[in-house]
Amino acid sequence: MRGGGALAIGVARGRLPWNAIVECLVEALRTSASIFMLIIGVFLFQYFLAVTQTSQHVAEWLTKLPYAPLTIMIFIVIGYLAAGTFIDEVATMLLTVPILHPVVMQLGFDPVWFGVIVVTTATIGMIAPPVGIICFILNTMVRDISLMQIYRGVMPLVAADMVRLSLLVAFPAIALYLPRTMN
Repeated sequence: MRGGGALAIGVARGRLPWNAIVECLVEALRTSASIFMLIIGVFLFQYFLAVTQTSQHVAEWLTKLPYAPLTIMIFIVIGYLAAGTFIDEVATMLLTVPILHPVVMQLGFDPVWFGVIVVTTATIGMIAPPVGIICFILNTMVRDISLMQIYRGVMPLVAADMVRLSLLVAFPAIALYLPRTMN
């Protein structure tokens, strides 16, 4: 509604030429198409996981490992950090949560806590070197700052986020305090 109103005002005032409108609509169509393709791919992937029972097999395999549940969770966190550096946050979550959620439940962890850990970890991965998708996006937007300067600038943020993530993993009550007060 608001977008339509802004479009109508821009056209009525004569400040928005038709070629700019067409260009915006084409770009919106491309963005929407890429999002829908991602969603279709995720649905196909989830269907494949359901048919092959991959989630159950991965859950059985991970829960039978001779490690403590917290150690397995740390491996999962490291995997999310690695995936977050290369893959978009939403795509990472859509592809991995259907597989790892049953594992986390069988290990006895709270699903809300797992959700907080996943979002936090994927977000850290998006700014963390060596890749850090957000750093590359920023570098393309601001050409007079080198990628190395951007990496140096985000390192204190990555360090602070890693401390926060460590606290969330070590003390789940931090992430679960507010949800527990709501019951």
